[in-house]
Amino acid sequence: MARCVGRQPRYSPKQLNYVWSVLALDKKKHKASHILAHVRGWIQAVATILTNIHLPNFFKGGIYQGKGKAVCVPGLNCYSCPAASGACPIGSFQAVVGSSKFSFSYYITGFLILIGVLLGRFICGFLCPFGWLQELLHKVPTKKLPTKKLKPLTYIKYAVLLFAVCLLPMLITNDADMGDPFFCKYLCPQGVLEGAIPLSAVDSGIRAALGTLFSWKLGILIAVIVLSVLFYRPFCKWLCPLGAFYALLNKVSLFGMKVDKHKCISCGKCAKACKMDVDVTKTPNHTECIRCGKCIRACPVEAVSFCYGFGKGKENDCPAKKAETAKQKIETEIKTEIKTEIETEKE
Repeated sequence: MARCVGRQPRYSPKQLNYVWSVLALDKKKHKASHILAHVRGWIQAVATILTNIHLPNFFKGGIYQGKGKAVCVPGLNCYSCPAASGACPIGSFQAVVGSSKFSFSYYITGFLILIGVLLGRFICGFLCPFGWLQELLHKVPTKKLPTKKLKPLTYIKYAVLLFAVCLLPMLITNDADMGDPFFCKYLCPQGVLEGAIPLSAVDSGIRAALGTLFSWKLGILIAVIVLSVLFYRPFCKWLCPLGAFYALLNKVSLFGMKVDKHKCISCGKCAKACKMDVDVTKTPNHTECIRCGKCIRACPVEAVSFCYGFGKGKENDCPAKKAETAKQKIETEIKTEIKTEIETEKE
């Protein structure tokens, strides 16, 4: 028995300390995820201001036309907004998609793919001004309606992306070989909110030129506002072509969600907290997930977190799982050895 008591462990304190250090690092990552989820509203506000930094233009009735307009912003923000600091990627893409003469079209396509791969629908949840507006409207105290039974409507935005943004501007061009921006011209409520309304408010010439098209788009804007009070981000869910594009890259984007199956207790609180109707435990990187972090805040055991990098969806890449597995293996082997030696001593 003395031999068992005086035995030397197979694993050194250094190895055991490594296991605990990895677990501590994972806790820090969970803490960072919680902080990011908690400050999301502030990030949305800052992103909106930076996207529309030229605020004095609202009173001048003019549009900023500096060098910044040659750069696209990641979220949905109208080029015609007097304060806009950059160009809307959807509007810019529509204008030049019909012609190969415009190298700008390749730049916009590459920009959208790059942003989509790097961040996915994190853009929708954190950096889109119109998405933030819908969330603010949804805070209006009134009865809220669920959208789980309306999931088929989420496919409409892909049709809008395909036809209104890509095919029609490509097939119908003017003498300058530029496509007609069908989405911006006939559907986008952001253009009326940020462009037509503020410009016409200070310019009588623009005000006199408003006609049927403005009335049509104003009706769409009013409908979106009313629906946003009742439903959570209806435009994002059902109509936004930019959200549709980012959604296509959500599963391969470097920024994503991860669920530690070893911590998860299947309480369902994350699914209940998600207003985009996603169960993060089943599909962590669902196309409708906007990385808002509500599931992270709702999880009682810190099983859900943000993650970044290649292979983010693989559970085996989870540091907590690796460290916990290694720790359990060490403890099991030590217990087995002690048990074996005790039995040997008895014999």
